Amino acid sequence: MTDRTATLNFSDDSSAITFPMLQGTIGPEVIDIRPLYAKTGRFTYDPGFMSTAACVSKITYIDGDKGELLYRGYPIEQLAVNCDFLEVCYLLLQGELPDATEKSEFVRNVTQHTMVHEQMSQFFRGFRRDSHPMAMLVGVVGSLSAFYHDSLDITDPHHRHVSAIRLIAKLPTLVAM
Repeated sequence: MTDRTATLNFSDDSSAITFPMLQGTIGPEVIDIRPLYAKTGRFTYDPGFMSTAACVSKITYIDGDKGELLYRGYPIEQLAVNCDFLEVCYLLLQGELPDATEKSEFVRNVTQHTMVHEQMSQFFRGFRRDSHPMAMLVGVVGSLSAFYHDSLDITDPHHRHVSAIRLIAKLPTLVAM
């Protein structure tokens, strides 16, 4: 947060309203309009979100006009050419690329969770033969919580980490199924 502000004046004698300016890690400053509706009863109109930052993210930065997509500050093109799937997963979870020791330990942790319960295969039998593969995958991934209810507390950092590792590990197995 900065000390900079932006003021919105209305032509209908309504009181002006001041908003804080926020500086992102990358990209332009933004006007924090969250209090706009509460203070004025008005909304903004921005079809297509052409001038709207939809969220705060420490993971992803997108500038569609420039063709820029960054993950944790790394251009997607660089990650696609120089990193494998698990290195990118590590980056997204930990905030930095792994060194050789960290990667080895991460691969070992993921590998320990690749097996899925035998009953998971029964879910696939319940889908129509011509079902879209992504619809099937979404349904089966949702069912993982029924098998791993011990780690549903996403407010606990340990459970959140274990859940992420399980999902990373099981997705290739589920896709193959």
